[in-house]
Amino acid sequence: MSAPTRLLVLGIDAASPELLDGWIADGTLPNLRALARRGVVGRTRGIEGFHIGSTWPSLYTGTDASHHGVHYLVQLVPGTYQLERTATGEFVRGEPFWRTLSDAGRRVAVLDVPLSRLDPRLNGVHVVEWGGHDSIYGFQCAPADLGADIVARHGTHPLGGACDAVRRSADDYGAFLDRLELGVRNKLAWTKELLARGGWDLFMQVFTEAHCTGHQCWHLHDAGHPGHDPAIAATLGDPLRRIYRTIDAAVGELVAAVGDETPIVAFSAHGMSHWYGAQFLLERMLVRFGVTAPLPAAPAAGGGVVRGVARTAWRALPPSVRGPINRVRRQLVVQSPTDRPPAFRVDVARSLCFPLNNGLAVGGIRLNLVGREPEGRLSPGAEADSFVEQLAGDLLGIIDERTGRPIVRRVMRTAELYDGPMLDHLPDLLVEWSDDVPTGSTALNDGRGAMVRARSPRIGVIDGANEYARTGEHRPGGWFVAAVPGVTARALGREVSLMDLAPTFTRLLGVEMPACQGRAVEELLGR
Repeated sequence: MSAPTRLLVLGIDAASPELLDGWIADGTLPNLRALARRGVVGRTRGIEGFHIGSTWPSLYTGTDASHHGVHYLVQLVPGTYQLERTATGEFVRGEPFWRTLSDAGRRVAVLDVPLSRLDPRLNGVHVVEWGGHDSIYGFQCAPADLGADIVARHGTHPLGGACDAVRRSADDYGAFLDRLELGVRNKLAWTKELLARGGWDLFMQVFTEAHCTGHQCWHLHDAGHPGHDPAIAATLGDPLRRIYRTIDAAVGELVAAVGDETPIVAFSAHGMSHWYGAQFLLERMLVRFGVTAPLPAAPAAGGGVVRGVARTAWRALPPSVRGPINRVRRQLVVQSPTDRPPAFRVDVARSLCFPLNNGLAVGGIRLNLVGREPEGRLSPGAEADSFVEQLAGDLLGIIDERTGRPIVRRVMRTAELYDGPMLDHLPDLLVEWSDDVPTGSTALNDGRGAMVRARSPRIGVIDGANEYARTGEHRPGGWFVAAVPGVTARALGREVSLMDLAPTFTRLLGVEMPACQGRAVEELLGR
């Protein structure tokens, strides 16, 4: 290389901190183990209530969702009852740390950082979504001819733009893992070519393949998951172990390429464990409470009674029967065009509150406030406060019949957690589901564990089956190892904020990051 890289940053997207620690300790991940032996190992604290869609924007801007404005891939347009895909709007407000470095004259390579928009003005190169779990922009590069060169030499990612699918056999999962593994190796090849150009101040690459593996294969890793298939697991082994090892090997090659004198940070921004909760029941809970209005029924023309009987019979079918029928229905029904604007499934204007997508681990609820919403029905202040207290108590009073314990762990008021200028872009209430037990899927293992029955004096009994084929879901905590010359290897005795990483990266390169809530981790800065 013509000049040494001054800082190498490697992301392992959505890798479990517990698995990383365990597999480093037992030697399964030898290259991360070698880094840990000469670096500082620690955990990061995620963005409370927003550790799904907000994780990456919070990491690279060093700010929380109330400052950068993003909590999910589909959001409410403030002042309206319209939804928009965040990729089509202004998206993240705030400056990524690589823009701060570029403006300070540093040369940067920013590769495959999830949920980041292409910046053609960077002093260096920018690659977006060659391989990404959430592909909202598609593959783009700056300079533009770099993309053509990568494709000519290494092709596109073998998995394509998304990894969600229903898989049934060892062959299905084996082909999926083969493509992920090939994706890591191809990514490593073109990454090494860029790295070899030399002269980089910041060089950052993120391996998103761990994210896909966790969502799709947690049930094959975890024998206690309702969807676990011992026969497939015996044939394939542990998919997470396989993909983590492949990424570890890639990390080893990149670390070797820069040498021992280059500061190196490897991290996972948020974690992964079993899929849980009952987000698919939240809308019906709010309707049953009488605080959310359903959409008006279409004219029945005499068929309403028949449809009602059919609906009751359908809900009585076991998940093992409903799952296959639903898969056939999805194949036969013409899907809505992807460019059609997203829409609510309830009558928001007639509701006191309504659900907002915020991921599956923590549900979102928006209050229909007078003066903020077009047809507000709750006055801010005492009336809204009293309403929230009642609604929170009602939600916390719902029992999960699988455990006999509350199905909701916490109800949080966003304004009591955050106070940034983009607060009105976020849900007002956050419903954190209990993860005491994993939730199964109708797509796997005959629907075992997919049915959830929730009951309380206020709602009676509501049941439903999870039809989503994912078996792993995020956890807010992250992990890092930082090997910095002059810094003594050890376990960091405190948890740092996810927002602390960005200002740490800039400080390692002699640049301060303005307008940042995070604080540089002094223990990593060296002499």
